[in-house]
Amino acid sequence: MRTSFEHWQILWNRIAIHGDAEAWHAKLITAYQEPQRAYHTLQHLNECLLAFDEAKACGLMQKPDLIEMALWFHDAVYDPQASDNETLSAQMAVEALGDSETSREISRLIMLTKSHQPGEGPDDAWIIDIDLTIFAQSPERVQEYEQQIRQEYAWVPEPVYREKRPEILTSFLSREHIYLTPWAQDRYEAKARENLRLLISVVGRSSF
Repeated sequence: MRTSFEHWQILWNRIAIHGDAEAWHAKLITAYQEPQRAYHTLQHLNECLLAFDEAKACGLMQKPDLIEMALWFHDAVYDPQASDNETLSAQMAVEALGDSETSREISRLIMLTKSHQPGEGPDDAWIIDIDLTIFAQSPERVQEYEQQIRQEYAWVPEPVYREKRPEILTSFLSREHIYLTPWAQDRYEAKARENLRLLISVVGRSSF
């Protein structure tokens, strides 16, 4: 797994001001295994980190360490019925790493995963694109993803879910570009659009 402690410790040593790398790694691993999660789990984190490795290899990120650390924390707090998950996850990152310009920038990057809209940072598009790579996976994985999302939102009545979930998916499909970096557009855009069209059709007429 890309989420192994070895990878984490190397990154931690480059970024953190203080704190116990092993303890925070254990805390994050535990968080991503909480029972209310079905999609926002270690599977998602690992997929993001693997996509990060591929994206980093193109050599176009200005501060890849900050993106990588932001990915570790971006879903550290997750309650399907809450609206402040990203805020609390961002605060946890600052708590873990120590209050600094670097940790505050990581916190800002985490917040971008709420709206999936970039700010003015040079690497903003990268964390957004990486978080959305799920749309461009195999049809089997995308179907599993939708089942996992439905499980997290099991508290939403079926008619409401069938109405609202396609609206969310359509909001991504209606963008001029789902992905913001040329790297991700070339690699993921066509497949993501194909998958989203299928999901919108299926979710609107049947339950998962």
